[in-house]
Amino acid sequence: MSDTPSLRDAALRYHEFPRPGKLEIRATKPMANGSDLARAYSPGVAEACLEIKADAANAARYTARGNLVAVVSNGSAVLGLGNIGALASKPVMEGKAVLFKNFAGIDCFDIEVDETDPEKLADIVCALEPSFGAINLEDIKAPDCFIVEKICRERMGIPVFHDDQHGTAIVVGAAAKNALHVAGKRFEDIKIVSTGGGAAGIACLNMLVKLGVKRENIWLCDIHGLVYEGRTEDMNPEKAAFAQASDLRELDEVIDGADLFLGLSGPNVLKPEMVAKMTAQPIVFALANPNPEIMPEAARKVAPDAIIATGRSDFPNQVNNVLCFPFIFRGALDVGASEINDAMQIACVEGIAELARATTSAEAAAAYKGEQLTFGADYLIPKPFDPRLVAVVSSAVAKAAMDSGVAARPIEDLEAYKQRLNQTVFKSALLMRPVFEAARAAARRIVFAEGEDERVLRAAQEVLVETTETPILIGRPEVIEARCEKLGLNIRPGRDFQIVNPANDPRYYDYWNSYHKLMERQGVTPDLAKAIMRTNTTAIGAIMVQRGEADSLICGTFGEYRWHLNYVNQVLGGNSYAPHGALSMMILEDGPLFIGDTHVQIEPSPEQIAQTVIGAARHVRRFGLEPQIALCSQSQFGNTNCDSGARLRAALDILNDKPRDFIYEGEMNIDTALDSDLRHRIFPNSRLKGAANVLIFAHADAASGVRNILKMRADGLEVGPILMGMGNRAHIVSPSITARGLLNMAAIAGTPVAHYG
Repeated sequence: MSDTPSLRDAALRYHEFPRPGKLEIRATKPMANGSDLARAYSPGVAEACLEIKADAANAARYTARGNLVAVVSNGSAVLGLGNIGALASKPVMEGKAVLFKNFAGIDCFDIEVDETDPEKLADIVCALEPSFGAINLEDIKAPDCFIVEKICRERMGIPVFHDDQHGTAIVVGAAAKNALHVAGKRFEDIKIVSTGGGAAGIACLNMLVKLGVKRENIWLCDIHGLVYEGRTEDMNPEKAAFAQASDLRELDEVIDGADLFLGLSGPNVLKPEMVAKMTAQPIVFALANPNPEIMPEAARKVAPDAIIATGRSDFPNQVNNVLCFPFIFRGALDVGASEINDAMQIACVEGIAELARATTSAEAAAAYKGEQLTFGADYLIPKPFDPRLVAVVSSAVAKAAMDSGVAARPIEDLEAYKQRLNQTVFKSALLMRPVFEAARAAARRIVFAEGEDERVLRAAQEVLVETTETPILIGRPEVIEARCEKLGLNIRPGRDFQIVNPANDPRYYDYWNSYHKLMERQGVTPDLAKAIMRTNTTAIGAIMVQRGEADSLICGTFGEYRWHLNYVNQVLGGNSYAPHGALSMMILEDGPLFIGDTHVQIEPSPEQIAQTVIGAARHVRRFGLEPQIALCSQSQFGNTNCDSGARLRAALDILNDKPRDFIYEGEMNIDTALDSDLRHRIFPNSRLKGAANVLIFAHADAASGVRNILKMRADGLEVGPILMGMGNRAHIVSPSITARGLLNMAAIAGTPVAHYG
């Protein structure tokens, strides 16, 4: 139940509007004409049916089954709501399906079954096997869940995973592994006291045993007290496996000397005086929802050094199954696993735990702004919105499935598989691959003008991982050092990257003298040159490139584009270099679309437009694409004598003067550029074939407007803007750029001009 009326109202509105529920079904193939219908259904569909009849493995090739999971529940143990029935459980199961899709790209149907007999429920689930690649059992009460899972696992040839048991156990295992790391303890040495003998509690204990905890060191309590040998009240085989030969009976008696408390029971079960009986730096996992077995502040009053996890999002270390189930299923489905075995579950534990110990991603930091995401007592497991989870965890699971012999479709190249997974969460990854490959082949020095910015610091760390480039940061060393420490970054100035300190750098004299020599006939006095070299980081970075101390400058994370451009042009312009356009690659759902000139020339001349077209063609090829360039205006092939149309027609004349090795056409409306059928009706002799992938405009307002609309309303991801005409010696980004965007720009800046003409 929601904590506040406002949250309740917001949750209900979320589920009701703009249309009821959280799911829809979308076709993945066109259905626009009779030909499509004949292939999708009769008679063409028969061919796919016959292929599957001949070989069942072809179902994964010709249908969605290989990426389809069923979330099945009878609603007998839903969250903290209890036995609310199958129908009332549907919002939860829909939500689970949404998480599968959003976090791992897995299609999912929620199936709510009105059946309380566990054996009959198992029969129903087993009968679903032809439809699905895997089964996620959810919110089925104990001990029925044990029966359903056992029957299904024995009879089905696809993975069956009860997330309430094993998902919880995996995340608890990862959190426990890292908590022991922080506390300097080992699984084999610790004493565990647990409350809650339900499905999740038993599964967590079994997982901890697999990780090295000695069964005799586990003390399980439930509502009736200690589970001991000879007890008959409310017992089952799963509980009995943890029965202790002891005369002790109550939680208060067995908690003495415990290293780890694991609570999956109810509120206020663990009292502060019990925590006081635990060892130094006790580990307290109070996972009951919404109210834990003990509130973190109460535990810390008696044990200030306690390492605490809960099931709530408003405290550090939320044990959340979403860290596990999307990714363990992703790995299992991708190798055609017949089951999710112990090896795969432990690989999932290891992957989650390892990721928490690594530096936090910029994307997770942005999603949880203000939270401390540095590995330690308050950050034991990664956040669900860490986009690295899918590649790290799923690939570990896939490898474990192959190594343990349950993979029907082994993956030959695991590193390539990880890259493909990254492409599902980092939209730019596939298109940026050739750029990164070129950047890795050239060890260039990239100077970041705004070196104290968090996004720059995160990008600098990734530059060192993803490329052979050397980042140079302009900023105050003590500020950069402190921010690296606060952000949990493992890079440090002086060791991993060079710093230019505007307030105190031994090259200051050389820098202001260089700037003064360039600008002394443009009204810049020595005093002004000195002031600029103390305060203007863009000018400092440009001077470094001009002096040969860096190969490319990246600036613009704050401030106005043309302000930065002024200093870039002052220092690096001339000698055949002149900024003539800015090109943005917008990555959309159906592919990339390049937009120019978005920033440099407000109303470019025909010569400048022609330069932008030529530069755009070069840069598009850097991404492994063949340019199809449309010059866009409200005028269409000469039908309107407007200013933009006239300048574009003049630019076409310039381009037509010489043979070009790329395709361009104009002037035309945007819809004509993107719709080849429409273009063929209007201008059947157009040189363009198919949809244009580059749109060039005669006014920066138009280009910038299209760019921003695609970004804000079409979920377009921008790579750029790429500054053309400066020989890749400088790029000016926009203030909205992310750390990932800066990494992409560093890769672009890290490619020598020779790689793209």
